Amino acid sequence: MTGALEDALDGRLRELGSEIAALRWREAALQLVRDCPAEERADRLRLVGAVTAPPSTAALARFWRGALPARLSPRLRSAILDHAVPRPPADPTPAQVLAFARLHALATAPCPATDPRRPARNRTDADCRPDVLYDGLFDAYTLAVTDLRTGRGPGRGQALDCFVTAHATARDLPDTPAFRRRLHALLTRAADPMIDRYWELTGVLTPSPEPTLGAVHAWLRSALRDDVARAAG
Repeated sequence: MTGALEDALDGRLRELGSEIAALRWREAALQLVRDCPAEERADRLRLVGAVTAPPSTAALARFWRGALPARLSPRLRSAILDHAVPRPPADPTPAQVLAFARLHALATAPCPATDPRRPARNRTDADCRPDVLYDGLFDAYTLAVTDLRTGRGPGRGQALDCFVTAHATARDLPDTPAFRRRLHALLTRAADPMIDRYWELTGVLTPSPEPTLGAVHAWLRSALRDDVARAAG
């Protein structure tokens, strides 16, 4: 009887926690709509009205599953989703409600730019072994985070070398100046404003001293750009 009672109490506490989180999201959403300029009210009502309270991250997870290579291992797919799908805060600010609503709208927009149907030539993973690439990218990101924490600007170093090596090894190619020029051109063509916007909104939704994967990738892209420019000059 005691065990059954404890289970019942635990279940009810979980239900109450979910109900409280829903109320906090609704409160912040109402504040968001109340306090915005009148000309923005209809758009914000549309955005927040498309999101449940508390919100589900299922649409964001589907967005990334479609964007990632089909041949990527479940291990790496899960690791990337853990980093890429933000956890909604239990007690959000109105700005965080708006950020999540915009993320949801972005992820559910028709035919997003990261749709797997886009031509393979536009994808940086189209001609490589994806597990080798993403394992190497995680190593490069770990190294680059240290540079970002200290405020170091993009530049040559171990993080950039690891980043380039990940791309080169995944394609069974050497890291040469010619490969770096090719990789820079490929990354420039593949740059996606939608993904940049995704990471910007994620930073609003989950403020943290730790940079997002998007911020780290942008740092490494800038480091490669400067390295290629320096070698050409």
